[in-house]
Amino acid sequence: MQGHELSAAWCTYLFMMELLASIHCYFWSPSGTICLWMSLVLLLQYSKTVVSKSDYLIGLGSYDITGPAADVNMMGYANAEQIASGIHFRLRARSFIVAEPQGKRVVFVNLDACMASQLVTIKVIERLKARYGELYTEQNVAISGIHTHAGPGGYLQYVVYLITSLGFVRQSFDVLVDGIEKSIIQAHENLRPGSIFVNKGELLDASVNRSPSAYLNNPASERRKHKYDVDKEMTLLKFVDDQWGPVGSFNWFATHGTSMSRTNSLISGDNKGAAARFMEDWFEKNGIKSSDTNESGSDGLPRRVSNIIPNIHDDNNKLLELATSFRSSPGSPATQTMSVARRVRGALKKAEKPGFVSAFCQTNCGDVSPNVLGAFCTDTGLPCDFNHSTCGGKNELCYGRGPGYPDEFESTRIIGERQFRKAVDLFEKASEQLKGEVDYRHTYIDFSQLEVTLTKVGGGSEVVKTCPAAMGFAFAAGTTDGPGAFDFKQGDDQGNPFWRLVRDVLKTPDKKQVDCQHPKPILLDTGEMKQPYDWAPSVLPIQILRIGQFVILSVPGEFTTMSGRRLRNAVKTVLTRSGNGEFGSNTHVVIAGLTNTYSQYVATLEEYQVQRYEGASTLYGPHTLSAYIQEFQKLATALIKGQPVEAGMPPPDLLQKQISLLTPVIMDSTPAGKNFGDVSSDVPANSTFKRGSTVTVVFWSSCPRNDLLTEGTFALVEMLQGKDTWTPMYDDDDFCLRFKWSRPSKLSPQSKATIEWIIPSSSSPGVYRIRHFGASKGLMGSIRHFTGSSSAFVVA
Repeated sequence: MQGHELSAAWCTYLFMMELLASIHCYFWSPSGTICLWMSLVLLLQYSKTVVSKSDYLIGLGSYDITGPAADVNMMGYANAEQIASGIHFRLRARSFIVAEPQGKRVVFVNLDACMASQLVTIKVIERLKARYGELYTEQNVAISGIHTHAGPGGYLQYVVYLITSLGFVRQSFDVLVDGIEKSIIQAHENLRPGSIFVNKGELLDASVNRSPSAYLNNPASERRKHKYDVDKEMTLLKFVDDQWGPVGSFNWFATHGTSMSRTNSLISGDNKGAAARFMEDWFEKNGIKSSDTNESGSDGLPRRVSNIIPNIHDDNNKLLELATSFRSSPGSPATQTMSVARRVRGALKKAEKPGFVSAFCQTNCGDVSPNVLGAFCTDTGLPCDFNHSTCGGKNELCYGRGPGYPDEFESTRIIGERQFRKAVDLFEKASEQLKGEVDYRHTYIDFSQLEVTLTKVGGGSEVVKTCPAAMGFAFAAGTTDGPGAFDFKQGDDQGNPFWRLVRDVLKTPDKKQVDCQHPKPILLDTGEMKQPYDWAPSVLPIQILRIGQFVILSVPGEFTTMSGRRLRNAVKTVLTRSGNGEFGSNTHVVIAGLTNTYSQYVATLEEYQVQRYEGASTLYGPHTLSAYIQEFQKLATALIKGQPVEAGMPPPDLLQKQISLLTPVIMDSTPAGKNFGDVSSDVPANSTFKRGSTVTVVFWSSCPRNDLLTEGTFALVEMLQGKDTWTPMYDDDDFCLRFKWSRPSKLSPQSKATIEWIIPSSSSPGVYRIRHFGASKGLMGSIRHFTGSSSAFVVA
């Protein structure tokens, strides 16, 4: 017997013995009634154990991973001019652990980051092994990115991904490793008996195919099997603690994190990060009584204030009189933890119960865009060229439009809200319970020279090979979500003589590589470029996680829609045709994209021929997808048969070879007579703002790189409660509050923080003020924290 089965049997035995004792006690004891009541109390305790519905231990965790909000290039668009200068809302690592009480366990981490990093994964696993031994290893831990293009870069280890960030950024790297580790520790410490439910449904208005001409090159017979040219299905897991009830949800849905544009400079989780914030806030207000619409604002999103503080101010004149007594306070010293203590969600957290964790995970998003209105030319307003996504032959003018066009923040909110609403619907209706083993398989594969056996159409087979990594000319053209520069264009299978000369200065691909990658014209032969260290990965991790009838395929890249369908179908076929009965028609297979490391795109063989952006970014040649399918089928077979797989040669740890050209912060200063935290531009005197309007305050500040204020906040909106108590209402983890940082020139030690609050329609009338936290650096390197606040104002 397994340990939990033995425990249940023992409890059943005790239950029966107590029942017999109760009967004897009642009939033969002088105080039989009292004796019986005491026994019944014990019976209830035993019965709870006997009827326990849990097959698993579940634990969830979440931790701040917001990186440097100044000077660092953002990861995703490869736009050297996109430099972080503030925060839209914070980034988080969200984790779940599922374990059999006496068996195996798996960990899944969802990052509000562009992608996972091999180096980050290596260092997280090292820390987990140091803390927990072999309980958590690269075998059963998956770390996945949501693919926001609005997070700080510089945390990957291969050269090609570090060029625009001026090399490795230690601060970006450290905050990720720390935050992932802490989120897993939280999940581990929260492990308790619980159940998991799965649900799925269609979300039709949050994604479109950005490379439809490549998709159309897939066989018509295959395309006819699918209603849409992108996957519209969202799959959600609902985690329910036996005692506390629902404690979290993770879902997978394909749409790019590119609602925020290539010119945005504020750190943001984009649409998926926004959806996660909306759902966590929704549950904190509505989760227990989710059908009660009175807890939501007119926009359907959760109220942040009304159920925290009673509305004691209803006379506008009295409010103005009260507000005038609170003028802006001069900047003053603060403790390092003050901003953490004032955080809104820190104040709301119930110490006796884990906070609700909701993650919106990425899947096969390779050719999927959130810019659902389509791609148009910025000069004419007409649709872009269908095959090449150009305007008059130029790709720079072709941009996709989100549903909030031309406001990228509104597009982010709308696409995030659509995912959030669908997730809530699936969450509330989830009824299929996961049952069965927890298991996993993991291996490392050298994709630069992998033999792949293909079945021929007429019968028989042939062996082909993958290639060392290389990027095609169309890679430099970018996409309609973020076009490139110069005269590159998508759908280019020929190349350009001038750019070939430029390429040859770095590395001229030999004939073998050219033939292997055909018809891709090679722009950068990254797999064969080794100076000053590796430009691209060769060895990649692939992984399967199983929780009962739910299976996660961890892939280290961006699969296109059809690539993802083929991989899922291939693995599901192996599982359901095994004949052992473990997997049936209710088997759920999801792809977790951008997981454990990053190796760009995976297009189908047919899409590869077209050489749009996705095909040009399929690093290992035309048979890349076939290689993945072959190797995942092997993992699935081993999983079914209970057999081990070879670990494979692990990828290199290149931390000691990293180069950083990002200049450090030397010092901060303010003009004479000014303190850090002083207000530079205040709200107008005796001002009243209506909901929906914007309040702006500017403070003398310092570089945010001095202290990331992890689990704290740079910006805060406080509401007056009573006559002199200020209560936190919104912080820089709220969608409505923006922290913008600027300096007059690149080398200036002076800087300002502009805080903008777009007053939500659900905000309560009252007296408010805006507050700023920061940390300044002295010439000798000392760090001093400070705070300051604006004059009070009225929201009517």
